Amino acid sequence: MTGLSGAHGERRTIVPMATEDAVREALATVNDPEINRPITELGMVKSVQISADGVVAVAVYLTVSGCPMRDTITQRVTEAVSRVEGVTGVDVELDVMSDEQRRELATALKGGTAEREVPFAKPGSLTRVYAVASGKGGVGKSSVTVNLAAAMAADGLKVGVVDADIYGHSVPRMLGVDGRPTQVENMIMPPSAHGVKVISIGMFTPGNAPVVWRGPMLHRALQQFLADVYWGDLDVLLLDLPPGTGDIAISVAQLVPNAEILVVTTPQQAAAEVAERAGSIAVQTHQKIVGVVENMSGLPCPHCDEMVDVFGTGGGQSVADGLTRTTGATVPVLGSIPIDVRLREGGDEGKPVVLTDPDSPAGSALRAIAGKLGGRQRGLSGMSLGITPRNKF
Repeated sequence: MTGLSGAHGERRTIVPMATEDAVREALATVNDPEINRPITELGMVKSVQISADGVVAVAVYLTVSGCPMRDTITQRVTEAVSRVEGVTGVDVELDVMSDEQRRELATALKGGTAEREVPFAKPGSLTRVYAVASGKGGVGKSSVTVNLAAAMAADGLKVGVVDADIYGHSVPRMLGVDGRPTQVENMIMPPSAHGVKVISIGMFTPGNAPVVWRGPMLHRALQQFLADVYWGDLDVLLLDLPPGTGDIAISVAQLVPNAEILVVTTPQQAAAEVAERAGSIAVQTHQKIVGVVENMSGLPCPHCDEMVDVFGTGGGQSVADGLTRTTGATVPVLGSIPIDVRLREGGDEGKPVVLTDPDSPAGSALRAIAGKLGGRQRGLSGMSLGITPRNKF
């Protein structure tokens, strides 16, 4: 606004004083980087003070001491408050929540209850859960999982990945996740990369140490990943299962009975037979098979337009046909992914090919499959409503 003329006739601009309401309104736009909800809503704003010269001092509670996101929070608060009219400077002071505040936060995030439960198994859950399975290792199951997750996130969906392959965990590297989970009371905040939240046993083990556990420990770890991790309201959760039909596959059926199985195979008939065996577990667990993905379906010839069938042909369709006969429900082939060195390079570098080379043969095929899975509407269709018919006589 324009003010009165000065002593020599010049006109001075009078900048309105910043108000606490305006500052708090700006803070409401700042999301905690781990929980992804406004810091005002989470009770993280301790105090706001505005000096006469327009400098705003904001005190913010961190959930835990040594929070890995402290610099990010400071930057976001500074940027948001600096945009408020009348603010000439921003000082951010960081404090740490008390035990009671953390308990209140954990209870609030879990919907008012401190009980440990798997949110995706609740009758009202609208999250699509896909258990990515294979009959044997080496078919590219994890590569498919991380690229599908990244593609869905790029399409605007809220996506999470559980690296349920406890012995052979590889998802953090493939997605480029280098952060560590943060624990708030008995709740774990998962790190993220490319818009995908990720949890893996590799985040809790030193270096490249092996995990030497028996069945009950595997079940307990998966239960923690599903119940103790704060996932928020996800559209899609992908579980990267270990190959075969062992303990984890059975635990998934127990903990998330509504999970749908996505079978990954190669065109090779030997691999297809094993993959069909892995998918057939759905008959015993009463789960739905959403489809089959054929990986390494061919190698584009660098000198011509022909495809070289390195691993044979027809494996994906063979698995789909076999599972259709076994389950009595149509199991489609969702797509075939050609061999592409960029897919391997992206996994090693933590840069999914669907993001770095989305129009490459492999990138296009994976994005098409992600579109089919991610485009399926969230809703209660097909879900049990817990209603039991009663004889009126």
